[in-house]
Amino acid sequence: MPTLHFKGKTFVQHHHLAVKYHQLKARPDLSITDRHSLHDNLIVRGDNLLALKALLPTLAGQVKCIYIDPPYNTGNESWVYNDNVNSPMIKSWLGQVVDKEDLTRHDKWLCMMMPRLKLLHELLREDGAIFISIDDNEQHNLRCLMDEVFGEQNFVANIIWQKKYSASNDDAGIAPMHDFILVYGKSSQFNRNLLPRTEEQEKRYTNPDNDQRGDWASAEYVSSKSKQERPSLWYPILHPKTGEEVWPDENAVWRYSQDKHKIMVKEDRLYWGPEFNYRLPRLKRYLSEIQAGVVPNTWWDFKQVGHNDEAKKELSEILGDKKAFPTPKPVRLIKRILQIATQEDDIILDSYAGSATTAHAVLEMNKEDGGDRRFVLVECEDYAESVTLERVKRVIKGTKAAKSKKLKEGLGGSFSYFELGDEVQEGVLLEESMLPSYEELARHLFFTATGEQLDPASIVEENHYIGESSHHVVWLWYVPNAEWLKLNGFTVEDALKMPEPPPGKRNLVFGPMKYMADDTMQDVLPLRKRKIQFLQLPYEIYRMAK
Repeated sequence: MPTLHFKGKTFVQHHHLAVKYHQLKARPDLSITDRHSLHDNLIVRGDNLLALKALLPTLAGQVKCIYIDPPYNTGNESWVYNDNVNSPMIKSWLGQVVDKEDLTRHDKWLCMMMPRLKLLHELLREDGAIFISIDDNEQHNLRCLMDEVFGEQNFVANIIWQKKYSASNDDAGIAPMHDFILVYGKSSQFNRNLLPRTEEQEKRYTNPDNDQRGDWASAEYVSSKSKQERPSLWYPILHPKTGEEVWPDENAVWRYSQDKHKIMVKEDRLYWGPEFNYRLPRLKRYLSEIQAGVVPNTWWDFKQVGHNDEAKKELSEILGDKKAFPTPKPVRLIKRILQIATQEDDIILDSYAGSATTAHAVLEMNKEDGGDRRFVLVECEDYAESVTLERVKRVIKGTKAAKSKKLKEGLGGSFSYFELGDEVQEGVLLEESMLPSYEELARHLFFTATGEQLDPASIVEENHYIGESSHHVVWLWYVPNAEWLKLNGFTVEDALKMPEPPPGKRNLVFGPMKYMADDTMQDVLPLRKRKIQFLQLPYEIYRMAK
C-alpha cells in the first residue's frame, strides 16, 4: 500500500500514546440532567485530543458512529496548531495561525489529524464507522491518511454532497458546488442500513388494475443484451389476449428464462397495459416487496440532505443570530448519516462539535422513532458555551421564537456537561485540590489495568470495591484527602476480609501503600487463596502522602 509522507510524521504517529489522561470535571450548573454521568448524553469542553484520551476509559470500543467536520485547511480559517509533541521542530509550530502563506500548512494539518484519528479508531466499535466532512484542499491527503490509520480494506465510500444550490457568480475558476464525506468502517463488520423509502418513491407505486396484492410499479421485462449474447433468453411468449407469439426486438432479450417466465405468468406478474394494448409486457414489482432504498454515494438532493444555506437558517432560528457560527451543517445531512450507520440505542461521537448539529440530529431522530441514541460532543473553542451548549439546551427545552412546532416545543432529552481537568497522572497530583474523585480515579485505573470500561453502578466505595473485569476483581483503597493517604493503606486484616475471586480471576488491589510483605500474601494460605495482586497508586499520590 502506498504510504503518505509528511513533515513531522515520525513525531506524531505514536503521539496519541504519550498523551496523558485528564480528569473530566462535572459542571452540573451547565447541564440538563437529573443525574450527572459520563453515561448520559455528553458535552465536553476542552482540546479534542486530550478529551478523546480522557473518554477512552468510558467509551473505548463503544461508539457506533463518528462524524467529524475538521478544519478544511483552506488557509482562511485561522486554526492554530497546539499539540505539545516532543519535538523541537513541532514545538516551533505552537501557537501559530496556519494561513495560506504557511508553506507547511498541509504538514501541520496532517500532524494535527493523525493522533486524533488514532484515538477515534480506538473509540469505535468493531462494527462502527467514521464519516468525515472535507473539501478539495485536503481530501486527497486525508484519504491516504485514513488508509494508513483505518486500513485501505475498510474504505466504504467517498460521498459527494451538494452543499450549494447555485454556483458563485464571482468565482474566478470552476465554482465548487460540493463537499466530500469520507467513510471508513473500523472493520469488515460494518454494515450500512438501507435508507427508508421517500414519499416520491412511494408515489410511483399505484394499482391501476385493482390487484389484490396492493400497489405496484412496473419495470422493463426486456434487457439490453442481444440475442447473440444471450441466445437462451431469445424466445417467443404468448400475448394473453390475442394468443399471438411476441418476440423481443433483435437487439434485446427477455430478462428471465423460459421456466422463470412461466412462473411469472402463473403468478400474474406481467402487465400488458390497461386494455392489453402493450406490444411488450411490463413486470409488476409490488411495494410490499420493496424493503428500503439503496444508499448512493452522490447526495445531490436538497430535499433529503439539505445544504449550507439551510443549515445557517436552522441555527439562526434557534439562536437568533445569523452569524453565530460560520459553517454549520444541516440537520438533515447528519440524520442521513445516522440512518445509514446507527440503530436506535447507539452512541454517536462528534469531536469537532461546532454548532452542535450532531446533537440536534440525534435528539430529533430519538423524538421521531422513540430511540435512545446518545451523543458525545467535544468542543474547545470560545463558542463551546454560547453556541454548542446553548443550541443543545434550546433544542431540548424549546425555542419560543422558532417557526417550526417541534423546535418551539422542544425535543426533550438530557445531557451532562464536563470540562477537561488536570492530568490524572504525572505532574498534576501535587496539591490536595487537584486530587481526582474516587469515581474518576476508579474509572481511569480500571481501564488502564483491564482494558475494559467500568460501570459506575458497580462501585461500592465504602467497601473499596470497583468492579469485575474478564480476568480481575478490582479494588481501590483511596480517599481524595492528603491526610487519609498519609495514614491509610492495605493491611492483612483488609486482605482477609476480601472474598476469594471466581475461578480463573485474581483480586487486583490499588492503594497508596500496603502493610504486609509480598511473601505474606504468597505464603499465608488464607491470603494465597485470595490471589491478591497489589498495585501502588500513581507515584505522585504516594509522594504527596509521605
